[in-house]
Amino acid sequence: MSDDTEGKPAKKKGGKIKMILLAVAGVAVLGGGGVAAGMYVGGGHGPAKEVEDPNRPKLVPREGAEAHGDVPAGKAKGIDPRRYQASFYPIEQSFTSNLRDTDGFVQIGLGVSTFYDQKVLDNLKTNEMPIRSAVLMTLADQDAETITTQAGKKALQNALKGAINQVLVNREGFGGVNDVYFTSFIIQ
Repeated sequence: MSDDTEGKPAKKKGGKIKMILLAVAGVAVLGGGGVAAGMYVGGGHGPAKEVEDPNRPKLVPREGAEAHGDVPAGKAKGIDPRRYQASFYPIEQSFTSNLRDTDGFVQIGLGVSTFYDQKVLDNLKTNEMPIRSAVLMTLADQDAETITTQAGKKALQNALKGAINQVLVNREGFGGVNDVYFTSFIIQ
């Protein structure tokens, strides 16, 4: 009997494995290069930058105080009042509302402030009727005993600021009211 391996060179072991590994490495290199090229062409070669709407209100820097970079309108939480100029807007008509669970009522005068440009003030004027409605609804939900205290008045200011900003966000896409002030306050 003759041996079939006579005269034939011995096969190397692992040849197929090397071929598979080389193929996988080639695909990884080509795929990675393709992804990198796609990101570069598509503008994804860095952190995504938020495109700011040129029609959104801008913070108004205070004269003589340097504002550190532009703060996009939606990102301006905790604005430093030493760096930005506040504009004040008095709401001309006072608000009178019954209080929750009592025969009493409250009558208040309000003013608001913003560190943003004229666009916020224009939005306040344009949306005066829905803002008045939101303020009256907020007042009607107040308890007489609570709003006679200093803490209760502060909480009411925050609730009114939230209600006004919510109207502006819903109608204009941006709030911008930073503070609410009482210009008169009567509870009976």
